[in-house]
Formats: sequence, C-alpha cells, structure tokens
Amino acid sequence: MGKPYRPKDHYFQQAKRQGLRARSAFKLGELAERFHLLRPGARVLDLGAAPGGFLQIIAQAVGPSGQAVGVDLVPIRPFSEAWVRTAVVDVLADDAEARLDAVAPGPFDAVLSDMAPKTTGVRATDEARSHRLAERALEVARKRGKPGSAFATKLFMGGDFEHFREQVRQAYREVKVVRPEATRSASIEVYLVGLGLKQVLRAESGPAATGAPPGAR
Repeated sequence: MGKPYRPKDHYFQQAKRQGLRARSAFKLGELAERFHLLRPGARVLDLGAAPGGFLQIIAQAVGPSGQAVGVDLVPIRPFSEAWVRTAVVDVLADDAEARLDAVAPGPFDAVLSDMAPKTTGVRATDEARSHRLAERALEVARKRGKPGSAFATKLFMGGDFEHFREQVRQAYREVKVVRPEATRSASIEVYLVGLGLKQVLRAESGPAATGAPPGAR
C-alpha cells in the first residue's frame, strides 16, 4: 500500500518556494531533461495545461524565439511572456481542431499532455477515461507534430495500457515509460514518451491538415 495522500508534500513546498504554479512542473522538468523534449526556439503544445506548471517550464526552456501554447477546459491565468499563448479548448469536443487552429495551428516540436479525468473512485472507469484522453492527445500529436517531434502523455495504468503503448510505438521511433520522481506514491499514473514522430497524419480539415514543412528537429 502507498503512503497516505499528502496535498502539501515536499514537491508542493518546493514548487511554492520556486514560484511554480503546480508541483507537476517537476515531472515535466525530469522528462524534459532525460529526453531533451524542450530547446530554445521550439514550438510546444501543452494539453491540459491549467494551472500552468508545465507551461512555466516550457516557456523558460523555449524562450522568446519559441512558442509555448497551453489549452485546457478552464481558463489559464495569463503569463507575462509574449511567447506564451493560452486558450480554453475541450480536446474531446467536435470543434477542438478549429479551436486549436485559432490559437496556434502548428506544427509543433513537441506535444505534451498532462490531461487527467475527474476521478470517480471506480478504478476501471478512471482508467478508461484516462486512456481516452491519452489517445486523443496522441491523435493531436500525430496531426500537429513535426516529423521527428516528441510526445509525452500522462495516463493511468490499466488493462488497455499495452494496446496504447503499441499505438505510440507505431507512431514514434522510440517509446519510453516513465514514472517521474515527483509522482505521488499512491498514484497509478505513468508517462509515455514518444521520440521521433515517423509520419504526420492529415487532419480532416483546417490549415494544420497539410502536415509539417521540412526542417524537423
């Protein structure tokens, strides 16, 4: 059995001291360092970005020559950096593609997702909802990532995990499964990281449908 849930643990306190909006920023920091997901001048899309912990890490890494785009179901408190854009977008909605085009059509050097469902306490239900969000994140990444781009998504471990990992393997040259150090001990979440997008999918409509231009990472 895992340790009891502590909302104000070490990483919470550390995030507060460093002015980070969420302790989850440390998870992305670890992933970015291990797999070189972020670089100056990169364009990065952050799905499930509220309250903005990931975006803070992205914005600092890409700098003013890059672009950090964050979307979520709820508004994200504005950033002072001009290269950060945010918008309210439900990625499962029918108008998601149009809304993503409106905020930033891509292509992107990395698509990251920290999306998670509202948990019900019923593990099978929570796992199924988590996997649906991860699958949608993968769809977005395959349509909006540059050839050779990176992908990372959070998901809850469950019966469909291997099937989803195989989907990521089909799309990316390398796939890693990571449980960042900042993950709470009782959590069933992991992150799947895809490195080297093999082929850009065509979206059904919108300016992002044409895929990426030459000049991949």
